[in-house]
Amino acid sequence: MRETKIINSQWDFTKQGERVTLDLPHTWNGKDGQDGGNDYFRGTCTYEKTLKREDFPLGEEFYLQFDGVNSSATVYFNGEKLTTHHGGYSAFRVKLENIKDENKIKVEVDNSPNDFVYPQQADFTFYGGIYRSVTLIGVSHNHFSLDRFGSNAIAVTPDIKGNIASVNVKTFTQGLGEIHVFVDGKELVGSDVTFEIESPHLWNGTKDPFLYTATAQLVVDGVVEDEVSTKFGIRSFKIDAEKGFILNGEVYPLRGVSRHQDRPEIGNALSYEHHKEDMDLICEMGANTIRLAHYQHAQEFYDLCDERGMVVWAEIPYISKHLENGVENTKTQMTELIYQNYNHPSIVVWGLSNEITMAGSGKSVVDNHRMLNSLAHSLDSTRPTTVAVVTMCPIDDEYVHISDVVSYNHYFGWYGGKVDMYGPWFDKFHKKYPNKPIGISEYGCEALNWHTSTPEQGDYTEEYQAYYHEEVIKQIIDRPYLWATHVWNMFDFAADARAEGGENGMNHKGLVTFDRKYKKDSFYAYKAWLSSEPVLHICSKRYVDRVEDKTSITVYSNLDEVELFVNGESVGAQKKGKYPFFKFEIANVGESVILAKAGELTDEAHIRKVDKFNEAYRMKEEGAVINWFEINTPTGYYSVNDTIGDIMSTLGGKIAMLRIGKMMLGALKDDKPKEKGDKKKKKGASFAGFSFNTGMLKLAYGFTVKRAVSMTGGKFTKEEILRMNAILNKVKKKK
Repeated sequence: MRETKIINSQWDFTKQGERVTLDLPHTWNGKDGQDGGNDYFRGTCTYEKTLKREDFPLGEEFYLQFDGVNSSATVYFNGEKLTTHHGGYSAFRVKLENIKDENKIKVEVDNSPNDFVYPQQADFTFYGGIYRSVTLIGVSHNHFSLDRFGSNAIAVTPDIKGNIASVNVKTFTQGLGEIHVFVDGKELVGSDVTFEIESPHLWNGTKDPFLYTATAQLVVDGVVEDEVSTKFGIRSFKIDAEKGFILNGEVYPLRGVSRHQDRPEIGNALSYEHHKEDMDLICEMGANTIRLAHYQHAQEFYDLCDERGMVVWAEIPYISKHLENGVENTKTQMTELIYQNYNHPSIVVWGLSNEITMAGSGKSVVDNHRMLNSLAHSLDSTRPTTVAVVTMCPIDDEYVHISDVVSYNHYFGWYGGKVDMYGPWFDKFHKKYPNKPIGISEYGCEALNWHTSTPEQGDYTEEYQAYYHEEVIKQIIDRPYLWATHVWNMFDFAADARAEGGENGMNHKGLVTFDRKYKKDSFYAYKAWLSSEPVLHICSKRYVDRVEDKTSITVYSNLDEVELFVNGESVGAQKKGKYPFFKFEIANVGESVILAKAGELTDEAHIRKVDKFNEAYRMKEEGAVINWFEINTPTGYYSVNDTIGDIMSTLGGKIAMLRIGKMMLGALKDDKPKEKGDKKKKKGASFAGFSFNTGMLKLAYGFTVKRAVSMTGGKFTKEEILRMNAILNKVKKKK
């Protein structure tokens, strides 16, 4: 029989000549990949472990399984090179032969940049290391295949017709033997068998995520030589261009979040407890769908999705920029994703790519997507494909219509445009392509512990993030045709190239902080909308000192009525309307205890009147060359605090931006050659870690001039910014 041993303890790790002993999982970028500067170590490190013969499990043949090594791994056993695996997020195995009394495993792990392994350009940190478990597997000569792209050699395909479920089970073996398969108390013999289950217990999302078990045994001369099993769910689903997602014949709107997996200091090297905490928070919020971005996640998390009833979008890291030499890698990663995750009932779509036209489209992009789309359908005929399309990609682009369904990544109200643009944009797409299911794969804005009573786009305050999500929620509610909507992101995550918001190296679009300790107000906006549990939450609890005589208090609740009390006196009650957001205006005098009541629930906050704005609430950017109070902002005239889009809406603004644009282009030129003696190759300018191109400049319309300048890596002096400001101060604002 098969026997496994996890061998995570006591590995010798060497980085740049320094050697330490540590336990897996591990990454060498837990700190430098989270502190900004886009300078985290990307190179080759080694992991080594010695195993005695008695350390091996029982068996006649032995395999080594790696659950996740980023991004390329070359495995040696007793000095012999066994394999190189390219792809940092999927499992792979190698067969070990010629076992000795003492055996040495060596793994060279490389996360350095190249042009053939995805991802290479993306807004997150590519943590190097063996960051998931390593397992030794012992089997007899006759066993279920361990060479099938990291899968467990059993594939279950349920199909519901009326009141009967037909469950097909395929198994894949190496060697001889008779296969016995067990499902729901029934037994069949064969490598490709079908069971019928009358009145099946359905996997029904968060309402009732029931799971069956399929077990296969390989029997030789009456002896069970190997056994594999898998959980599976029986469900039907359909994605309708008008009604949205339909689960088991009922409309089931998919409303949820995207998830990056990393944590402070440990990066992607997570424990099961970390995965469970993430799932608990997502469930608490009331979500019923997760987009697992932008790569294959841990099996423990897919299992949790099955068990909790989450509907999942699973994808490969084919992202941001098409690599001509990376076509084979997209094919391999898609094959591994589907083979390793085929049995998870939570997964309903395979994602082909994310924002792949960020660096341009063309025939090679279209051809690769057609190949991946066909591959996904050939490996799994039961699930549709999808893509996440970047804002500036035209809705008529050929690649947008290759996958079965599609979603767009939009950041109206943050990177560009206004927050009220979501509904009209999707209505336009839906009208032009009424038979194409459309959804939102990303939307969001950033928030740290900054606060204001007058939230504005780009201010990084918790108040603007809350307002932003309120407005998007309203537009989603009114558009049931959206097949799925996924907030970007559930948790803050590391992106070492970033330098904004006052904390470098991070993307702060999460509804929950990076350490999972603080739920931002926007988290409760979704909880009030989506959760079936009673919810009552007063916003802006961290915003205590306020200068205004009258101040606004926002309360989120899914209950019928909310009453607000200030220092024990009621200031009124409000009935719930279409949306679960309640707005009160109260006098701001002295110190006030604010109490909200709804049903049996209460929530409390404290504010106090101050004469001067508390600067602890205003964003402070590390290494900022200019402060807010140094910028002249005459009434009725533009300044660098205005957005590029607003400035460009007037003729005078266009002329001013042409002058400023020349200044910016001059400063952004980098004359340092890429290679010695090569005077033609030059480094391009960057914007939040991405190369400038027409699409990125369109997104930049939503930035203030000051913010756009600050994101170019300190290339502008205070005097240059003040010169830009002086130019804008002469241009009247649009009335």
